[in-house]
Amino acid sequence: MDPETVSKAFVEHYYTTFDANRANLGSLYQESSMLTFEGQQIQGSQNIVAKLNSLSFQQCKHTITTVDCQPSGHAGVCLGVLLMPALGDVMVLLL
Repeated sequence: MDPETVSKAFVEHYYTTFDANRANLGSLYQESSMLTFEGQQIQGSQNIVAKLNSLSFQQCKHTITTVDCQPSGHAGVCLGVLLMPALGDVMVLLL
């Protein structure tokens, strides 16, 4: 598969899982993975999932607008994702 197809499939899987059950995202992270959220750095699969599960909103639906990808070093892919999240019935504008 080409990088663009893999990237789009990953993004779709990630946000569908995030919206349905954030606890199931753990397998997508490694112990060396890092999440920075509002200035706080969280490292490791279990810590990242704990942070995601602690977010104040329970219902979320992401509408993916654009997925841009490009090859990066070590056979990786760098992703840029533009999306529109909705919390319950409220659409959120990201600036």
